[in-house]
Amino acid sequence: MFINKETLKRCKTLRKNSTPQEIIFWSRVRAKRFKGLKFKRQYSIGRYIIDFINLDKKIIIELDGFQHKEENQERYDQERTEFLEKRGFKILRFWNNEINDNLEGVFLQIEELL
Repeated sequence: MFINKETLKRCKTLRKNSTPQEIIFWSRVRAKRFKGLKFKRQYSIGRYIIDFINLDKKIIIELDGFQHKEENQERYDQERTEFLEKRGFKILRFWNNEINDNLEGVFLQIEELL
């Protein structure tokens, strides 16, 4: 799949400017630390940039902040979810406060999906 230079640039920028929750999550899944699964972060599929993805299991993990409660963002997220699900991906969304307050519960939910 063709990825344009602007999207690649945006992915790199997002990786450099990770949220505290993304840093916490990444520290737990990088280098196959979680169940031996290889995760990538800020990965592009079509016009969308995914927070975390395991391509082998077709699992996408999205970490959401308050901006995802805005009406326009909710519509965008729904369109994005439909696009990705049509391509066989399973998507789990977690609020940032879940990463802060219940990280073990987050990983239990991921395990259940597996």
